[in-house]
Amino acid sequence: MVLCSFYASTSLPVAKLQQSFPSSKSPSTVAATAVTTVPAQTVTTTTTASTAAAALSLHLPELPSQVKDKILSLELMGVDYGRALGLNPALRDAPPESIHAVVTFLQSRGLQFKDLGRVFGMCPSVLTASVRADLRPVFAFLSEDLGVPESAHRRVIVKCPRVLACSVRDQLRPALIYLRRLGFRDNRALALQDPILLVSSVERTMAPKLEFLAGLGMSRDDAVAMTLRCPALFTFSIERNYKPKYEYLVAEMGGGVEDIKAFPQYFAFSLEKRIVPRHRAAAEAGVALPLPDMLKATDEEFREMLEKEQKLQEQATTD
Repeated sequence: MVLCSFYASTSLPVAKLQQSFPSSKSPSTVAATAVTTVPAQTVTTTTTASTAAAALSLHLPELPSQVKDKILSLELMGVDYGRALGLNPALRDAPPESIHAVVTFLQSRGLQFKDLGRVFGMCPSVLTASVRADLRPVFAFLSEDLGVPESAHRRVIVKCPRVLACSVRDQLRPALIYLRRLGFRDNRALALQDPILLVSSVERTMAPKLEFLAGLGMSRDDAVAMTLRCPALFTFSIERNYKPKYEYLVAEMGGGVEDIKAFPQYFAFSLEKRIVPRHRAAAEAGVALPLPDMLKATDEEFREMLEKEQKLQEQATTD
């Protein structure tokens, strides 16, 4: 079964075609125009995705029918074929039937049609994955190693499509073993809340960041405790996040290691948009605030805190 025939079977509603599309439009633009859900009260009849694909194919007359079918089917899902091909050259020679097998398998595991554009857009390599050798082991890993119920598989994949593009043996299981050794005990919470950690390299990503934090002047145990409280620390760049924010904390705010040990979430806030403006506003007001109070508050709460502290200072000077 070719892909376009498969999508015809899904009865994806599209606007009824009234005229041919201008040839100057790209396939993705035409697909976006054609595949438009129309309220039932305004349209009495709808065409299927295969009808839209037939109209779209008029704009790719120089390509073999199999290639056109593959391009149009991906465009109907919202996947930019050119970008996908650039990231996954194997897509060029992949038969539509193999892509259809991947789509069918993912839908059988709970993914919805609306999820496919995000999954394939972020990870085009999944389009040419082997269902048996690549995809089935990932879902088995979610169930058996992480204890994620089948009803929640979709949630994990949509949150982090890269999980589907990773080898269980070479990436997912080694990352899980490393995280368990650090003290991550709730496997299901790890999968549902921080699946990006499972696709992060132990050697190139997580271990170096842990070493950097420990190198600031704390013990390794303290650094590990920080990551357990704030797993997102493993996702931040050393050069673009840790270094500039820590330097600002020390040089401008008079803080140090004890501050980030107590509040590791400090690194999760934007230096330019939150840390610097809040610190300068507090300094200009002559108010000293703990890091959590200064950064976690909303803009309104922050202004109220400054006003309150200023009034207290004024009362203290008049008494």
